[in-house]
Amino acid sequence: MKKFFLNLLSVMLIGGVLSGCVSSNTGSSNDGGSDGDSANDKLTIAVVPKLIGIPYFNASEKGALAAGKELGVEVEYTGPTQADAAGQVKIIEDLISRNVDVIAVAPNDPAAVEPVLRKAKDQGIHIMDWDTPANNVDISVRSVDDEEFGRHSAKKLIEAMGTEEGEIAILTGGLSAANLNAWIEYALKEFEENYPGIKVVTEKIPTDEKQQVAHQKTLDLIKSYPNLKGILAMSTPAPLGAAQAIQEKGLQDKISVVGTALPTDSLPFLQDGSLDTAVLWNPSNLGYLTVALGKLLAEEKQIEDGMNIEGIGEITVLEDGISVIMAPPADFTKENAADYDF
Repeated sequence: MKKFFLNLLSVMLIGGVLSGCVSSNTGSSNDGGSDGDSANDKLTIAVVPKLIGIPYFNASEKGALAAGKELGVEVEYTGPTQADAAGQVKIIEDLISRNVDVIAVAPNDPAAVEPVLRKAKDQGIHIMDWDTPANNVDISVRSVDDEEFGRHSAKKLIEAMGTEEGEIAILTGGLSAANLNAWIEYALKEFEENYPGIKVVTEKIPTDEKQQVAHQKTLDLIKSYPNLKGILAMSTPAPLGAAQAIQEKGLQDKISVVGTALPTDSLPFLQDGSLDTAVLWNPSNLGYLTVALGKLLAEEKQIEDGMNIEGIGEITVLEDGISVIMAPPADFTKENAADYDF
């Protein structure tokens, strides 16, 4: 009997803890005439990255949590440990069961998360995407304009190569990542339209968002294409792995590498020329902007073109009224990378 009561007490305690994780903005009644100013009435914004544990999404988390603190909202930053669409679906299902106010997801596979996002929307939860577009969202938070970014990255590779002719290869993170696919497609258009002497030997080599995979795939490329002159690497671990392979082989003067990477991670490779240029933006600002716009969305406030977001600056809202562009791309080189702390 004593064991029975101890088990019962444990269940009651666990239930109490879990109930405290549920957003208070669930439409529950206030029979006692509460004015709704308790801590439980805070908006809860869940930010779901492609995966946790890599520098890019660690920096995004830092910005998202800072926004939560400054703007007075609860922020839950949670994602799978691998770039896995099924893992994201499970996490979103859990967030739905706790009835958070806003879910902002950077989908590994937009098609895979679409049904669960629709379920969340049917329950009255506001849906956003960030970093990578999803379908049927209320707001789409984009770091940059996809076409501008893709074409700019292609031009930076040509500039690094010092020639408009030769063989190049393209690394990517995951084949289903919509943002990476868009950047690559626009880069390919730039090569095709303006650099006919460029031969793309392979368009999308997946690296699973892992530096070590990008490293091995680059070693394979070097062996398979002895005349390779350039590598364009999309996804933040990919250019680091590619540069690592170039560094090991001592091919800094033969093969140019341009890709999406953080300046702090890129600095050792930029300094010895194994990475020519890292093209990106401030991911901490992207995390901050996502939470700031999530709060406006939950409060049903209008998000307008040219609106100034404190700490971010003016944003661009496209004609669809949904897509928000944070800023133009930034180039990090051996001359300026040490000036940044992300």
